Amino acid sequence: MGKNIENYIQNANILDIMSDRKARVAWGITGSGDRLPEIVDMMKEVQNRYRETVDIRVYISRAGDQVIKYYKLFNDLEANFDKIWVEANANAPFLAGQLQLGKFEFLLIAPATSNTVAKISLRLADTLLTNAAIMAQKAYVPLYIMPSDYEEGITVTKLPDGRDLRLRIRREDVEHVERLEAMEGTFILRRVDEIPAVFEKHFGRPKSV
Repeated sequence: MGKNIENYIQNANILDIMSDRKARVAWGITGSGDRLPEIVDMMKEVQNRYRETVDIRVYISRAGDQVIKYYKLFNDLEANFDKIWVEANANAPFLAGQLQLGKFEFLLIAPATSNTVAKISLRLADTLLTNAAIMAQKAYVPLYIMPSDYEEGITVTKLPDGRDLRLRIRREDVEHVERLEAMEGTFILRRVDEIPAVFEKHFGRPKSV
């Protein structure tokens, strides 16, 4: 038993050393179900493409934790990403501090609820991901956000059971997206297939492609 524990600790230490040699990306997930399965699938694909050079660490808001489990995606995340944290409060885990110290190449929040977008726009750093986003902006760390509500009008999203859900996106929500897009170092993603281009921008094309 003791031997197994020693081997486990040794292997864990090796993994930590290997991860320290990789570039780090923080991926934040909020409580939006809009395109969530597609985003998870895309991030899994990106993780596989850049596995040798990039360490994607997952940070989930409290509401995001509920929605991920509602869509039955938590086990999928655990199977594909080595580091996953769920929000305890605005400073735990200490993502904002790590961004301030330059530990991450960039912060990606996808999907981002209208609530999260509005708070970042209004400089309200009272949750894990809004605090992290505002700190990223202050610390010159690129911030990429994929808002669920970016275009005024009717949108259709999928529920976990496959049914369509029609939602009205109001002008007020779109205005917060526009405010963010005008901020230096902040970039709005409107489609899931834009995510790979972000990684190529920072890390080049992966060898496997």
